[in-house]
Amino acid sequence: MKKILFPLMLIFVLALSACGNSSNSSSNKGNQSTSSDTITYQSENGPVKLPAHPKRVVVLGSYTGNVMSLGVNLVGVDSWSKKNPRFQKELKNVEEVSDENVEKIMKLKPDVIIGLSNTKNVEKLKKIAPTVLFTYNKVDYLQQHIEIGKVLNKEKEAKAWVKDFKERAAEAGKEIKAKIGQDATVSVFESGTKELYVFGDAWGRGTEILYQEMKLKMPEKVKEKALKAGYYAMSHEVIPEFAGDYMIISKNSEMDNSYQNSEIYKSIPAVKKHRVYEANAEEFYFNDPLTLEYQLSFFKKKFLGK
Repeated sequence: MKKILFPLMLIFVLALSACGNSSNSSSNKGNQSTSSDTITYQSENGPVKLPAHPKRVVVLGSYTGNVMSLGVNLVGVDSWSKKNPRFQKELKNVEEVSDENVEKIMKLKPDVIIGLSNTKNVEKLKKIAPTVLFTYNKVDYLQQHIEIGKVLNKEKEAKAWVKDFKERAAEAGKEIKAKIGQDATVSVFESGTKELYVFGDAWGRGTEILYQEMKLKMPEKVKEKALKAGYYAMSHEVIPEFAGDYMIISKNSEMDNSYQNSEIYKSIPAVKKHRVYEANAEEFYFNDPLTLEYQLSFFKKKFLGK
């Protein structure tokens, strides 16, 4: 597969999967019942019987960091997780797989498979191990972690992390607002092959932390174009219209970043005042606990010098 911008794949693939699941309720309760050896998780597609203590998990989607943070052993993950520099050490001996690698997944002998609702070869995967699928953004990013926790029989641990994270992120947000001003705006961008993307409040890249937990303000133009859809593609020429008082750029060195050399970009107040904070896109894509912890640390360092 050619190396293309992750959002382009995720945006369209997940949009299709969301449409395909529009008949489902807007939130996934994910209740579970237990016995000594198994639990039953109420997934989007019905009850799934799972091992109470999974030891060999395969993830075919964006939930690798969720599983890792709960201390459950992984034997196979998607290519995007393998490319994440912050995951490389822990995933060194974990196989890279996709939903088309059915035979490879079978050889890994997983006891649980977790994926997105658009996963291919689902019926074949179900014959290998209990398979749980999620529609991206069907529930909010923190509830998603709790749902993963339920699947892995680690709900208590997941809830404890969520509570602690929300408190720490909110406190950091108060400090940042006190420093930059209550009305200061922040926008989050990422470059593509020909276009630039700006994000709403729930599409990774730290947007959940900045807007949902820290309550920082989004520029009106971003709110108008990206809040509902989650993202908005634009030409480089109109970036000043979407630029906040502070700009976060999730930067992929393999994409076209030449816009940063243009006079249009250099004329933006945030650029002139050195209020542009760049992050490695491959480390910044997701919203699992490990990535969220890194993003929170990144924002505290950039905004507060901590």
